[in-house]
Amino acid sequence: MTGKLPLAEGETSRTACARAVLRSGVDEGTGEVLSQAVLAQRVGWCADLVAGMVSALLAQRWNAGDVEVLASGVDAGGRKLPSNAWMALRRLGWTAATPVGVRVNDRIVRMAQEQAGRALRSVKWRADLTAAVLATWPGDPRQRSVQEWEQVREAVPGGPEVPTGTQ
Repeated sequence: MTGKLPLAEGETSRTACARAVLRSGVDEGTGEVLSQAVLAQRVGWCADLVAGMVSALLAQRWNAGDVEVLASGVDAGGRKLPSNAWMALRRLGWTAATPVGVRVNDRIVRMAQEQAGRALRSVKWRADLTAAVLATWPGDPRQRSVQEWEQVREAVPGGPEVPTGTQ
């Protein structure tokens, strides 16, 4: 059973978030209550760690072949890739490595994989859209007509289904 609502063809989900104030923390090893300054330092260290893991994974996979594999939506066995980016990357065997000597729980690794996977998934769309715009470049790009915008939509894979508000 899943907590996700079923989506109809052409629908997408959005994730909402809420701000929260961290006022205290506890060191798991000692049980010591952490000051706000130490808590902020540790959160900053964790954010930097995740950012470094994302950068390393993107540097490794930011190429046409890997982007195409992820954009295809299926793994090497022909199975549909999961919608969660971190799960899709794991299915493909693309892991986010931690620095030598650093141990983190799996939630940190998943955060890095999710962020990198979302960026990699968006690459294909951005590349296709850019190619379509360039292929249909009008005489006066400041005054694209409705027909010229339709040419762009036709040149983008899946373009006719894209809402006109994204132009």
